[in-house]
Amino acid sequence: MSVLLGYLFIFVARVLDVTLATIRMLMVVQGRKIHAAVIGFFEIIIYITALNQVVNNLDNIGNLLAYGLGFACGNYVGITLENKIGLGNLGTQIILRDDNNSELVNCLRDSGFGVTVLVGQGREGNREVLSVVIKRKDLGNLKKIVYDYDPKAFITTNSISPISGGYFSTVKKK
Repeated sequence: MSVLLGYLFIFVARVLDVTLATIRMLMVVQGRKIHAAVIGFFEIIIYITALNQVVNNLDNIGNLLAYGLGFACGNYVGITLENKIGLGNLGTQIILRDDNNSELVNCLRDSGFGVTVLVGQGREGNREVLSVVIKRKDLGNLKKIVYDYDPKAFITTNSISPISGGYFSTVKKK
């Protein structure tokens, strides 16, 4: 029984430390120094504790398997959690088939999004390009509004770090 608890401890510790590492890296990329440092403190303590269990028993294949499986699951959990949290900002570009998209622009603005309309030159002529800077957690709402208007809309996103200015509504209407 204690052998199984050892495996479980190593597995859970790895899931936790790799999940924390994923979140910490997001904080580093976003320039959240204090958050990243605090998360890193706990991450490394958990990591060293799990590593100690494995290194002190290298002849135990179960420890190695629990360590590797915990790492793999930690990546999955970390990415899933990071997607749920949705921290950060995105620059989105929306390209539509129609030339007159004032209805969609007004709907997006009424929903709390700041929209800049640009004219782009495509293979099939001029197209309106809607540029919208959003919080990552609002991406699903933005996509729903756009795809309800035009199911074949082309949407791209890029992670961004706004410098100054712009329009960010604190409340998005659903």
